[in-house]
Amino acid sequence: MTSLARPPGSFRQIARGQLADPQVQAAFDGVTGRLKQHRLATWNGLEDGEALRDRAYEIRMRTIDDLDRHLSTFTEQVESRGGHVHLCTSAAEAREAVVAIARAAGARLVAKSKSMASEEIGLNAALEAEGMRVVETDLGEYIVQLAGGHPEHIIVPAIRQTAPEVAKLFEQVEGVPVSPDLQELGRVARRQLAEVFRTADVGVTGANFAVSETGSICLVTNEGNAGLLTALPPVHVALLGLERLVPTLDELGVLLQLLARSATGQRLTSYTRLVSGTAGRGETDGPEEFHVVVIDNGRSRLRETRYREMLACIRCGACINVCPVYRKSGGAAYGPVYSGPMGAILVPLLTGLERAPDLPHASSLCGACTDVCPVKIPLHELLLELRKDLVEERITSTRERLAFTLWSFAWSRPSLYRLSTAFARIGQRLAPRIGPGRAWSAGRELAPIARRRFRDRR
Repeated sequence: MTSLARPPGSFRQIARGQLADPQVQAAFDGVTGRLKQHRLATWNGLEDGEALRDRAYEIRMRTIDDLDRHLSTFTEQVESRGGHVHLCTSAAEAREAVVAIARAAGARLVAKSKSMASEEIGLNAALEAEGMRVVETDLGEYIVQLAGGHPEHIIVPAIRQTAPEVAKLFEQVEGVPVSPDLQELGRVARRQLAEVFRTADVGVTGANFAVSETGSICLVTNEGNAGLLTALPPVHVALLGLERLVPTLDELGVLLQLLARSATGQRLTSYTRLVSGTAGRGETDGPEEFHVVVIDNGRSRLRETRYREMLACIRCGACINVCPVYRKSGGAAYGPVYSGPMGAILVPLLTGLERAPDLPHASSLCGACTDVCPVKIPLHELLLELRKDLVEERITSTRERLAFTLWSFAWSRPSLYRLSTAFARIGQRLAPRIGPGRAWSAGRELAPIARRRFRDRR
């Protein structure tokens, strides 16, 4: 079981708590609203954005269709530059691969940049179980780590924390009061992390993309921490989701035009780096060892299903920012790793639908997520497909299946349809007071059912 696993039914329970917290509601509305507006402003300046989205979709799906060949080419190129590729079929294998690398290096301190793949496989706990100290160096991830939590947004991990709360967390490290002034918080964070960069034995990063033809990994960040972790520690480990391969540098350029615009509303992030292998002769920056841990963890299986388009996701977070459900429920309701529409699909697919049966219903099916997806994944349609699977695999409750069976039986027969609509007029008046309609109608108004059916108006 991976760290993606979550107790069934937890979405509703956690979401209720989030809805009752005005600070959380303000934080999620404010941050996602700003990111959405920034995306719109930058996207409008993109020439022929729809054609670029079509091109990106074609690149992603063509790569997934021929993933084995591209992975083989990537592996050859990495090894030709002195690196090592570790193909791991499960989260457990990936954890053990990184632990083995760190153990062989005699690591006591492992420094990490933001990596949702590391959250997916539960890496931090595995390293700490070996007696190693693990420090997140992305500012948002560092804050979340000090708070003892998990990222609630793929782009903005510490989306709910306020400046005074962050100051209190930093005080625990400093041992003295820290001002909540934003510039002061930045200075304190740099001071606390500077020694980590200098003394880390192993640097762990994610990989936004990996280029097959060059054996390079591409890191897209707005902080310089990832660059330091690829240059200073003697060992660099890059965690790569199997599906993140791109055949060529030219095709990488297409995806980079879409990623930053969709994620933060920038034409390009502050730091977009290509890293290839170990330090060359005479180079002072770069690792002595370079390892790429390729994580399958169910991805190969998805290639053979009708959900294969989900592998095209470039983790931009645009779907999260426009989702009306996420903006109210918050990221914690989805689990400790992926959230929003992409999480509502990925988590059930990677862990098993029975482990997250509530997530496919965490959507209004409004289609906003599909509209903003830079690689044109039909997210709301995939959510609907998962709902069908819940019924077909008999994961939904017996009561729910019985209710829909009776409804289908009644509405497929004219006489029973007319009878049911007649009773509905009576039931509508009672719904706010009894049965399941009580909770549904607490925050909604339903238009009254007409006294006469349309077919009766002659």
